Amino acid sequence: MAKNENGPLFETRAVKGRFLFRLFAASMAVGIGFICYYRLRLLPVASGKLERWAWIGLFHCELWFSFYWFLTVICRWNPVYRFPHKNRLSLRYEKELPGVDIFVCTADPSAEPPSMVMNPVLSVMAYDYPPEKLNIYLSDDGVSELTFYAMLEASSFSKQWLPFCKKFKVEPRSPEAYFRTAVEPDSHHPLMLKHWLFVKYLFPF
Repeated sequence: MAKNENGPLFETRAVKGRFLFRLFAASMAVGIGFICYYRLRLLPVASGKLERWAWIGLFHCELWFSFYWFLTVICRWNPVYRFPHKNRLSLRYEKELPGVDIFVCTADPSAEPPSMVMNPVLSVMAYDYPPEKLNIYLSDDGVSELTFYAMLEASSFSKQWLPFCKKFKVEPRSPEAYFRTAVEPDSHHPLMLKHWLFVKYLFPF
């Protein structure tokens, strides 16, 4: 555990295919160089002022777009992915994590059925965050009795859903999304199967 606490909080991995992009960028840079050479080498001298200024204007536009392209290439030259180690973050800073207040808003139960509202509420209640620092509020502007009783049902169901999420590392943590996509555990995992069937049976939405 001490090793995890002192380890890096994220891992950096290089994006594949960087060589091809750099080869393409190098060929573009060579092409831009030839264009600049062409504009400078064949600058109209004997022609009229209008042709000369038109040539200079085109050259300045090309210089501007070349500069813009150069900036975009710098940003893409060495792309990487960052993979955070959330377990290490929790082990190292769990006592210093701030309190979080989450507001879920609803107004009309006919336009926003209670099942659509309660699933997000249950999802945020199951966040992997210290429960004593997490507060969830439901704001019902329509003052609906239907939403109130749905909240009571969700509160009762959360007593089974939250331990189930924590014990079996459930993802996603919205009950509706989870039971719609999850596959029923097989007989090789009897404990999880028992809890899975029980929680699904209690799911009121």
